[in-house]
Amino acid sequence: MSMKTTFALYFANRGFFPGESIASARAEMIRAVTAAGYDVLVMDESLTRYGAVETLAEGKIYADFLDSHRGEYQGIILCLPNFGDENGASEALKHVDVPVLVQAYPDDPAQMDFAHRRDALCGKIAMCNVLRQLKIRYTLTTKITVSPLSESFAEDLRLFAGTCRTVAGMKQFHIGAIGARTTAFKTVRYDEIAMANRRVTVETIDLADVFARMDRMGGEQLEQKKAVYAALSDFGTYPPEKLENIARLGAVIDDLIAEYDLQAIAIRCWNELQLRYGIAPCLILGELNERGIAAACELDVNNAVMMRALYLAANHPVMLLDVNNNYGDSDDACIFFHCGPAPQSMMAERGHIEEHLMFRKSYGEGSGVGINKGKLMSGDVTIGSFKTENGDLCSFVSEGTLTDEPVGDGFFGCGTVFRKPDVQAMLRYMCENGYRHHVAIVKGSWGKAVEEAFAKYLGYQIDAI
Repeated sequence: MSMKTTFALYFANRGFFPGESIASARAEMIRAVTAAGYDVLVMDESLTRYGAVETLAEGKIYADFLDSHRGEYQGIILCLPNFGDENGASEALKHVDVPVLVQAYPDDPAQMDFAHRRDALCGKIAMCNVLRQLKIRYTLTTKITVSPLSESFAEDLRLFAGTCRTVAGMKQFHIGAIGARTTAFKTVRYDEIAMANRRVTVETIDLADVFARMDRMGGEQLEQKKAVYAALSDFGTYPPEKLENIARLGAVIDDLIAEYDLQAIAIRCWNELQLRYGIAPCLILGELNERGIAAACELDVNNAVMMRALYLAANHPVMLLDVNNNYGDSDDACIFFHCGPAPQSMMAERGHIEEHLMFRKSYGEGSGVGINKGKLMSGDVTIGSFKTENGDLCSFVSEGTLTDEPVGDGFFGCGTVFRKPDVQAMLRYMCENGYRHHVAIVKGSWGKAVEEAFAKYLGYQIDAI
């Protein structure tokens, strides 16, 4: 479910600087943004002098431009080809409700005559001061002055796009809590009111309703779901009713997602599903995550929030794993594990269905069929976790690598080795700050994008570990 990111471009001006710098900036910024795969909204060049904003009157014209396209862009790039006028910007941006990236052109020390100098560094400091006065939140480029055509700005743009997607997708969304928290897992408690105060709505859905719907489920919808799951994973010699029951549950969850407009779910995954239907929902969760519906097991509503954030930032499916085992005596590695809720795009192979060994031990053979076992991808990842505490929304992000290092034979489910320098410090942080035993995981380096979105634009507490 790839998301398209669109930026509205704003070009500032101060009249005694050369107009040619505005024209070249428009061309270069449009080229940089579109080359990176994003869309642009640019005000008609004929509406103001050079298509830039300097005066209050021009600021009003730009504000009208933004209003006419509200909902079509996820962020604004404020480009300073020169010093840039603050009065025009104050009028143009006073009602902005999306992230703003402030970019300023560098001067060439060999061309500091009046016809070429820009003074954009000085202008950026002044512009940021005014934005702060107006309580307009903004993001800085890594280098305070930077060309749009540079590699540094390309990386700034990648991360800013992730921030914009995260902010847009988390300003208001719905999580379905399917079933009650398992009594034994007090670790996944959460504060529903604290979430609601940040416009994260939790819809609670009783398992009795889910089971009644499962028992009624049939027809073409059920057959289609069976086909989807059979294509995803090899069911081997398990009886056909296992696939049928898994498909019944998956189809019901699809209906609930549509009815309640859910962007994420968390499900009570034991022990009723095992005792009544003989299944585990792991394959279902992986398929939902592949579709961009953040899906957490063990009713971890908290980390459904982090899963959605990482999905939005990276524009890529996510998974939720346990921080489960040490890796020998290594200070730089530990083992992540879960029963098989990984999306296909985070697996290195097609999975095969197994039964949950813990459920078999507790409830008998065939009681927990539905684990989607397979090798997980390797490569750089961003991980994070989320909690509610004392009315606050709190989180952390970190980055590391999933490796191909071996985990012992007989390790059921999906296990992988996670490496980062001094992983012990991260584990100590989790213990000292009361985080869950779960982490959300997504491909690539997106920690800075999520940190910026949470801390600056959404008002969540977040640490980078």
